[in-house]
Amino acid sequence: MHPQYHITPLNSQPPIVDALAEIMIETVAHGGSVGFMHPLQKETALQFWQQSLAAADRGERIVLGAFDGQALVATVSLLLQCPPNQPHRAEIAKMMARVSHRGRGIARALLLEAERLAAGLGKTLITLDTAEHEGAAGFYEKLGYQKTGVIPYFALKPHGGLTGTIIYWKRVGSSENG
Repeated sequence: MHPQYHITPLNSQPPIVDALAEIMIETVAHGGSVGFMHPLQKETALQFWQQSLAAADRGERIVLGAFDGQALVATVSLLLQCPPNQPHRAEIAKMMARVSHRGRGIARALLLEAERLAAGLGKTLITLDTAEHEGAAGFYEKLGYQKTGVIPYFALKPHGGLTGTIIYWKRVGSSENG
């Protein structure tokens, strides 16, 4: 990772919420399958991030941000609130980077930090899903995520048309090999 990038948990300050909304709008506009359709209205993106950061304040998730100087350029969320029979599990969601900053190792650094935090909270299993078409399957596989399978016709792509989703998992923490 470039030395000027700094990764930290985010809070609900208005400039942070605004920057997250801008990253999400750009991601969706460029075909990123993060749960929203194009064109994504700014108010919808702002509302999503306000709710996500409120959930982070309650300890239900961690929203990480990567900064290039003072500019927020990428994010990932670690979802911690799972059913009572899954206290050992966390989920990765909303991995996004500004188009101008892709291919620089930022997503890798964010994911590794999310894994480190999850293990520190006693989580031993991380799950995630990514779009089958134009998703980040190769990225996750390079970082040791195991493909469980594909659910076809799972979601609409941001610009229309259906795509499947690939389910991945990875063991982390003290039970990594057990």
